[in-house]
Amino acid sequence: LERAAARGVKIRTWVDVGASDGSWSVVARRHFPDSRFLLFEPLSERRPALDELERRFGFIAVTAAAGASAGTVAFTVADNLDGSGVAAPDTEGTRSVPVASIRETVEAHSLDGPYGIKLDTHGFEIPVLEGAGRVLDQAALLVIEVYNFQIASGSLRFHELCAWLEARGFRC
Repeated sequence: LERAAARGVKIRTWVDVGASDGSWSVVARRHFPDSRFLLFEPLSERRPALDELERRFGFIAVTAAAGASAGTVAFTVADNLDGSGVAAPDTEGTRSVPVASIRETVEAHSLDGPYGIKLDTHGFEIPVLEGAGRVLDQAALLVIEVYNFQIASGSLRFHELCAWLEARGFRC
């Protein structure tokens, strides 16, 4: 983030998907102080921390997972919350969480680009990016946690996601 800011990368709106308690966005704000921040976090347990960031910094927090389109998805909740993520529909011990698309949420809040997109979605990257639409088209920077093994059914490994993104004009 520091290098991107120093090189003049302009981000008017950061979209933080898998925001957790918002700490990543707080760090990003140090390097991009004029940016707006939209945080997606489906766990209601994280809401108090996100409410505080809304109050302190004007962040916009959405209690939903990001995905291809509005709806719901099965979500596994880890004891420490950090290992939580989208689960196969028949997985035991899941809860249903709302899903919203990045594109529709950005439009609803009238947030302008260029955009920065950060994903910490434990293998659910493609549905999230498919729901980004023009936001992905206008993204100046992507920060994505991705694995070099298949963490979930249908997820892409690092090199596969790099190829998927390169076909859309992005490079590692």
